Amino acid sequence: MSQVQNVGPYRTPKRAHALSRAARLVLLRGWLPVTLLIVWWFASKGSHSLYFPSLEQILGTMRADWLGPHFAADLVPSIVKFLVGFVIAAVLGIGLGTLIGLFPVARAVTEPFIQFLRSLPPPVLLPIGLLLFGIGATMNVAIIVMGAIWPTLLNTIDGVRSLDPQLVDVGRSYRLTFRQRILYLVLPNAGPQIFAGLRTTLQMSIILIVVSEMVASTNGIGYFLLQSQQTFAVAETWSSTLVLGILGYLAAVAFMRVERSILRWQTGLREAQGRA
Repeated sequence: MSQVQNVGPYRTPKRAHALSRAARLVLLRGWLPVTLLIVWWFASKGSHSLYFPSLEQILGTMRADWLGPHFAADLVPSIVKFLVGFVIAAVLGIGLGTLIGLFPVARAVTEPFIQFLRSLPPPVLLPIGLLLFGIGATMNVAIIVMGAIWPTLLNTIDGVRSLDPQLVDVGRSYRLTFRQRILYLVLPNAGPQIFAGLRTTLQMSIILIVVSEMVASTNGIGYFLLQSQQTFAVAETWSSTLVLGILGYLAAVAFMRVERSILRWQTGLREAQGRA
């Protein structure tokens, strides 16, 4: 009974401190966007400009379009293609990067091809994607994979190569299998660099899904945005741009939560080193 009474007072201040910290973080990150929206709302109120409609009109158009017919017709397909392309680029980048980083012969053979392909601007790949895959979702996903894989691939190679030789010797002394060395030594050591590459791959994936949908698609946010621009539907153009920004922000927040969860050991190590 005494143990229960001792634990209760300890947990309550800890939980309150966590809530207070979360509230401060929300205020710190949210005050500027909220302020800008308020200024935009009042500065554009009653605007009759063709190119700069009021924020009230833009938000009304966003609600009517993206919570209405274009939700299933354009928003959902774009999100699905974006997620599929990002996941494929991430898996291939980590897998190939691990193999290339582990074996010097593989690095020597593939380095000229990697340096050549990564130097190509992603929009240049659009004609090739059209020739190989035609117009449709397959082409959109392929463009994401071909254009966004390189940050993850290169960062994974560098992270794998940075493995401390002493850790390699420890793995050999414990007679770890190849699979165990990958899971318990190589990937944890390369984890921070891998996630740095994945973060860039995520940003490039959002850009490429929009670009590819503008060129070769019959639906999606990029397709709707281009059609709105060509037909001078200015409010729709602004609302589509805001939807893209919100989508990118939510994807970044979700990614940071996953990264923090997987690399929580790194945070604990930094705190331990700071106390030391």
